[in-house]
Amino acid sequence: MCRALEISRGSYYYEVIKKESDAELEQAIIEEFAKSKNNYGTRKLKNRLRKRAFIVSCRRIGRIMNKFHLVSKYDKRSYKPQQSGVNQAKIENTLNREFNPEEPMKVIVTDLTYVKVANKWFYVYFILDLFNREIIGYSAGPNKTADLVLQALATVKGDLHTVNMFHTDRGKEFDNHTIDELLDTFDIVRSLSRKGNPYDNAVAESTYKSFKFEFFYDNTFHTLYELQVQLMDYVHWWNHFRPHGSLDYESPIDYRKIWEREQFKNKVRKSVVHQPVKTSLIFS
Repeated sequence: MCRALEISRGSYYYEVIKKESDAELEQAIIEEFAKSKNNYGTRKLKNRLRKRAFIVSCRRIGRIMNKFHLVSKYDKRSYKPQQSGVNQAKIENTLNREFNPEEPMKVIVTDLTYVKVANKWFYVYFILDLFNREIIGYSAGPNKTADLVLQALATVKGDLHTVNMFHTDRGKEFDNHTIDELLDTFDIVRSLSRKGNPYDNAVAESTYKSFKFEFFYDNTFHTLYELQVQLMDYVHWWNHFRPHGSLDYESPIDYRKIWEREQFKNKVRKSVVHQPVKTSLIFS
């Protein structure tokens, strides 16, 4: 028939393949970007979309983001050193950039940053569990003193007796007898970054950079109470919902739960292997 009509067989079998609509994908990207509070870039969106059964490339996500003018708050990396008092104590950098402990609540790192409240500078202080980047303690106040540190420690729900190491930079706010006595009480080893080297406390520095882009720059605070309320909401979002590239794009809480399940399974396997076999003797 094709020869009689003088057409190719390929033309006869040709079938128009309708291009799939991007409407569902576009809607999913818009929703996930909004859930991230306008923070996610293409890599994190790709991971979130995979969980919604969308397998797409970062380049395609980028095109759709450009189409709808979705711009992440993040910009190029930068570090702006500032002059401050330095702790001259002869304490070594015991952590030595080992940022991946094998168990939770073994190594905690900390630092502080500043935000503007009613045209005055206030300070925000985080305590991070280095295992899963979870913010386990936090506080905010007008002065960077030992009281700010103690307020954050009071919000920690975990047992401080399990902590082996407390790592900070050489800020003078951590150089006082109050902090020393607290660490001695819980038998926690202190570790200090080397002078003028922010990379020794890179996890804390990175956390505060994220905090400023995701929380501070787009908000205005008129009172300390207003800052504290919104800070509590941000910490909850950080711990329960924000995916982290260093955690295989899981949230800190989900990452810890996965680890706990694996530990439980291993414990069950070991107990089964070491369980003695019961035998019965039948006497005739």
